[in-house]
Amino acid sequence: MIIYNKEKIDKIKNWKDDSIYILADFDRTITSSDSTPLWGVLAKSKLVSKEYINERQKLYDYYRKIELDEKIDRELKNKYMLEWFEKHLNLLVSYKISKQIFDEVSQNQGLMKFREGAQAFFKEMNERNIPIIIISAGIGNFINEFLRNNNCDFQNIHVISNTFTFENDILSKIEGEIVHIGNKDSIVLPKNIKQEIQNRHNIILLGDTIFDIRMAKENDRENALKIGFLDTNEKENLEVYKQNFDVVCTNNTSFTEILKELNI
Repeated sequence: MIIYNKEKIDKIKNWKDDSIYILADFDRTITSSDSTPLWGVLAKSKLVSKEYINERQKLYDYYRKIELDEKIDRELKNKYMLEWFEKHLNLLVSYKISKQIFDEVSQNQGLMKFREGAQAFFKEMNERNIPIIIISAGIGNFINEFLRNNNCDFQNIHVISNTFTFENDILSKIEGEIVHIGNKDSIVLPKNIKQEIQNRHNIILLGDTIFDIRMAKENDRENALKIGFLDTNEKENLEVYKQNFDVVCTNNTSFTEILKELNI
């Protein structure tokens, strides 16, 4: 089901391809709601220890409920999400995950799944020369490999995420700025991406949480069509999504439906 702000949809009918760029979350936005989230891929692979899997699950069970509750104060949720991120990162480092395991997991095609129509959407946006900037609080190593494995590593796609580095083939740290759910508004885009979008002032924003709206800077949000995917806790969160997104997609809405319904 697609619920949308007709006034905003009418406005984008006049947008030209060379005026548009796309800001997109990854987990449960580009991927389907039943796809393994990026921070869960290692545990699902069964290539890591049971101790790590159990400790990781405890963190997930506690913090995921907070992540899904859109009625929690944003600053408080941001605090909890950063806390979750840091604890999981420390957990990964403590279990000395090898690069070999990381690489094997990256090649596992069964763990992550595109949302229906997403591959065709990427292909069409590439053909129309519309830049796509993926800003994810997940793991960039896995995103890039997933795109390559699915023939979607197009030149118009840029990934801003957490990229792990290794020392002596053991997972060591995240390279550069940490990206978490609450700081997407403070991410500084690399110079080459800024140049690519400098004359494009219309944004199609795709996300599955209210925090994802922050991918667009505050003064850019007026020129953004904000599309939110609500596939979990629909009854509890529908109203707040309708208040914050111009388009709300429920029941695993496909990209095919979005393109057809909104005539993007």
